[in-house]
Amino acid sequence: MPQNFCIPYEKELNASQYEAVIHTNGPLLVIAGAGSGKTRTLTYRVARLVEGGTPPNAILLLTFTRKSAQEMLKRAADLLDNRCEDVSGGTFHSFANYILRRYSRYIGFDSGFNILDRDDSETLIAMVRKEILNTSKHASFPRKQTLANIFSKAANKVLTIENVILNDYIHFEDDMEIITMIYKEYVRRKFLHSYLDYDDLLIRFKTLMEENSDLKDRISSSYEHIMVDEYQDTNKIQADIVCLLTGGNKNIMVVGDDSQSIYAFRGADFKNIIEFPILFPGTRIITLEENYRSDQPILDLTNIIIERASEKYSKILFTKREGGAKPLLIKTSTENGQSVFIVEKINNLVKNNVPLNEIAVLFRAGYYSFDLEIELARNGIPFKKVGGFKFVESAHIKDIIAHMKVISNPKDRVSWQRILLLIDKIGPKTADNIFGEIQKENSGHAGLLTAKIQNIISDNLKRLKDLFGKIDPDIMSVHDMGKEIAKFYLPVLKQKFDDYPKREKDIEQLILIMERYNSLVDFLTDMALEPPNTIIDNSLSENSSGDNHLVLSTIHSAKGLEWHTVFIIWALDGRFPSLYSINNPEELEEELRLMYVAATRAKKNLYFTYPNRVYDKSSGMVLNRPSRFLDLINSSVLSKYSLNTYEYDY
Repeated sequence: MPQNFCIPYEKELNASQYEAVIHTNGPLLVIAGAGSGKTRTLTYRVARLVEGGTPPNAILLLTFTRKSAQEMLKRAADLLDNRCEDVSGGTFHSFANYILRRYSRYIGFDSGFNILDRDDSETLIAMVRKEILNTSKHASFPRKQTLANIFSKAANKVLTIENVILNDYIHFEDDMEIITMIYKEYVRRKFLHSYLDYDDLLIRFKTLMEENSDLKDRISSSYEHIMVDEYQDTNKIQADIVCLLTGGNKNIMVVGDDSQSIYAFRGADFKNIIEFPILFPGTRIITLEENYRSDQPILDLTNIIIERASEKYSKILFTKREGGAKPLLIKTSTENGQSVFIVEKINNLVKNNVPLNEIAVLFRAGYYSFDLEIELARNGIPFKKVGGFKFVESAHIKDIIAHMKVISNPKDRVSWQRILLLIDKIGPKTADNIFGEIQKENSGHAGLLTAKIQNIISDNLKRLKDLFGKIDPDIMSVHDMGKEIAKFYLPVLKQKFDDYPKREKDIEQLILIMERYNSLVDFLTDMALEPPNTIIDNSLSENSSGDNHLVLSTIHSAKGLEWHTVFIIWALDGRFPSLYSINNPEELEEELRLMYVAATRAKKNLYFTYPNRVYDKSSGMVLNRPSRFLDLINSSVLSKYSLNTYEYDY
């Protein structure tokens, strides 16, 4: 082994990073705090192992995206030389695919098996579903996408189909037997046709090594060093694979942050990183605490937030930079007051030369930003929404608004077409004919009541007539009309969408927004406003900041990113954390980590906002306290302000 290294590792790394890089013997757990240079540490370790004489193909780097593995190996090659690009790097799934093709006969397949992507899986599930179901008797049975979600969650969490349904899809409990039957047939068809879906890759790989000890030893002995990134996001199967892959030398290094474990809904198991030292006795634990992202006042707050976690690796993040602004907790009288405050702050930041793409508004769930989206549109502030869905572009919201549009303008052919097509036995041609008959009546939306509609016997059409018979826009408020339409639409929602419980909450949020309007025209005008750019995606990348748009994002989609200024909205107890999590210790802990992840995205400014006195329909409670994660923090760390009403009057 050469004693002299070309790269001055000790000079270019801080003490903890350097310690992790030079550790080469035995298990190593690196707890990498937010913004502490995790990727830099992995990159330098790859370079040093290669420079120290380890053959590149005897190093295995497992990551969660192919892009991250490629970037790390490219950086390592830039540091040292092209040998680093020969390191075995990739995702768990790509590595499993490589091994399974090499040893396919052990699993009863030939090496030419096909991998089903998500669309392929759903297509096969749809075929099985159609064959097993009598569709006329199961109109509300879960669709192929929902069945695929159930099957995948069962695989990733190592649960039965029954457990997944009872835990997450209770509204399909009556269909459990048939869903299980479809699942078993789906599994049989995959084997029959030599298919593996994404989840099968991991399951079959794990089984291959568990059932063939000689083969396991052959595979594990191929690697002198194994490294795993984002270990806190591994599921149970992936953690088992790591154990099986690690050879007799136990040269396994995992890097992650227990404080940023927020993907339980995808199957990630927080216990994997907590129990790593138990699985690998003698584990060296190194904590990266120097932060290169945030000012110290922000770190002071985030340290207090995460210290409340009951199960954790303790760490105190710090920075060597001086100065910085204290985070603020802002109480507003209403939700719209929260939105107006944020818009005013954004305008001030832009005037002070902070680019829009260096500002982010983060939230627990997509529908929390609805009111803010309206306010941003009114003020001409372009934004990019990531995670969740854009308010006015979601199907169920558009359905509700279409009903209101025909009340406001009975000549709106597009909206009539939309609501009529929601009714069974009505297709596009019939909808056009009905629209023509309504126009002949010339009596507004009530024309449906007297229009000559023949040969259509439909309970839903009768219900639509009854709805429009009740609604009088001259005497009813926007809010009351919205409530009547929502009540009418609920059975349609349940029939149309498998995830209707979630969408029902979105509609409740829309009804709350309606309370602010005295004019139906004003409401519909605001709903029609669009920002100049309507980019929608479910993920952000580091180079997505090229467009000068404000970022609205769910916290899950924001993980790993950073902005000059971050607003965390709806920091209201009962919303963040949610009421559902308060009585579940594990879920409450994950919500705490979610708050920590959100707060550690900020570099210079951090604002928490919440509206006061919010009525929660499901519990009958009035929510009026700031998040319990922030409520008792001393004002020397978190400044607290209560603002007067900011909302506009309509």
